[in-house]
Amino acid sequence: MPAVPPQPSGPSASAASAAYGAPAHNGGASRPVPPVPAEPRRTAFAEGVDRLRAAATTEPGRLRIIGAVLALLVVAFGAVTAWQTADRRTAADDVLHNSQPLSSAAADIYRSLADANTAASSGFLAGGQETPASRDRYEKDIDAAAEGLVQAAANSDPDSPAAATVAELNRLLPEYKGLVERARTYNRQGFPVGGAYLRYANEKMQQEMLPAAEDLYKKENQRLSADYSDATPYPWAAIGLGVLALAGLAWAQHRNYRRTNRVLNHGLVAATATTTVVLLWLVVGHTVARAALDDSYDHGVRSLNVLHDARIASLKARGSENLTLVARGAETVEVDGETFDAYDYDFGQEMNTLGRGLALAENLADDKAGEQPVTSAVGNMAEWKKRHAAARDEDENGDYQAALDRVIGAEGATGECFDSVDANLAKALTHEKAEFAQAAGDGLDAMTGMTVGAAVLAVLGAAGAVLGIGRRLSEYR
Repeated sequence: MPAVPPQPSGPSASAASAAYGAPAHNGGASRPVPPVPAEPRRTAFAEGVDRLRAAATTEPGRLRIIGAVLALLVVAFGAVTAWQTADRRTAADDVLHNSQPLSSAAADIYRSLADANTAASSGFLAGGQETPASRDRYEKDIDAAAEGLVQAAANSDPDSPAAATVAELNRLLPEYKGLVERARTYNRQGFPVGGAYLRYANEKMQQEMLPAAEDLYKKENQRLSADYSDATPYPWAAIGLGVLALAGLAWAQHRNYRRTNRVLNHGLVAATATTTVVLLWLVVGHTVARAALDDSYDHGVRSLNVLHDARIASLKARGSENLTLVARGAETVEVDGETFDAYDYDFGQEMNTLGRGLALAENLADDKAGEQPVTSAVGNMAEWKKRHAAARDEDENGDYQAALDRVIGAEGATGECFDSVDANLAKALTHEKAEFAQAAGDGLDAMTGMTVGAAVLAVLGAAGAVLGIGRRLSEYR
């Protein structure tokens, strides 16, 4: 038999075995071959980026990206325009139909309460000779205040500060009415305690009810100011997107011209035209609306606030004038070391407030129809001061009846001047309300259709951009 060839041993044997893929033996133990690590699985985002990068290296791919970006810009411009114009139109509508009417309603509540207090003091001074007209005026004022509080409660959020103020006034109104009725009852019977009840009723009105009504008026004015702040700012986000969209469309058309020598791409031109229309509509429409709303504030709301304040001052002055005769010097106040009748001093302060208000109202009036009643009220106020001074002279000379006749008498009394001031201020208020409604309505009309129009035109513009790019892509098929 032939001899078996000797097998290699040692390191050379192990190397040879490894070279032929055979397991190496080292003292009888096998050494496993480490597995080749698997390639990590790629995410969808990474694959998408690679595809986008690959597409961007070809002209059709670039065109698809440009078309998508242009369409997105135009749609985003339309959406933001619709959103911002809708918000501003809603705020302008609130100015015209909610917050300003509620502000005037709050002022009317204040006026009704102050006028009721004045009518109550006038009726008390008349005593048994109180006229039905004076009594009816008091009752109508109380009913008007109650109705105004019902409306204010219906338009206030349940947990708002305004709702709490309305609830407080609803609680105080019956208490005030009870005090006035007691004062009248005792006065008709000739008991001096009637005057004390009337002064207590006046104190409740002046220190609790009128401050609460004034607080309600201020809260409604703050609400009105907030609506103006929401309605008038320029929609800068929409304008910025519109400019960016136009810049993108212009760049795309310029790029198309440089590569093809074609001046116009119908789709891109249509997209540019619709975007331009929306942007011009947005800027011009909002500028007109803003100007009208500013005018409604400057020549409407400001004038109304001044006239309301002047009317309230005249009512408070009339009430203080009446209470001067009711108290007959029982209430005094010391100012700079000098003692005055408290109610007569208040009368002077309120008349000063009335004078300043009428002067400001004259300056704010922008036409003869608004200026004329204010000018008449100024003349009425001057005559009122003269008659009041004469009545005070009579009272200080001890002729109470003559002083009373000069205040609540049938002819030549201060009551005539007060009624004339009140009537002229009411006429001025009616005129300014009409001016406000006209200007605010113009502002609201300037934004009509803008929300829907912007959305529709933006969709058409985006479609035009896509079709324009698609026409260019068809040349590569």
